[in-house]
Amino acid sequence: MQCKITRNAAKILKLELDKPENEGLYLRVLITHSHGDHAHYGLDMTKPTEDDEIVSTDKGIDVLLTKGAELLDGVKIDYLYFPQEGFVITNPSKGNHGDH
Repeated sequence: MQCKITRNAAKILKLELDKPENEGLYLRVLITHSHGDHAHYGLDMTKPTEDDEIVSTDKGIDVLLTKGAELLDGVKIDYLYFPQEGFVITNPSKGNHGDH
């Protein structure tokens, strides 16, 4: 499985992961809702389970993805400042560009 994190998102995520209360936790990308051939995604901080795959990214952040969840493979985490500040999670490899 693969996961990409942009530079903007990595800066924000590292600040959160470095907090003492998050020690031992991983970033999890999860599917909040799926329909048809695409999904809506969310983020959480949690410990890995036996159902998880730990995916290393080029930004030095390990991400938990549920094993076998096809719509999670290739997910991209970005952080935008405009038009509204916040995380945007898409999966371009599955045709989900966050445009609906």
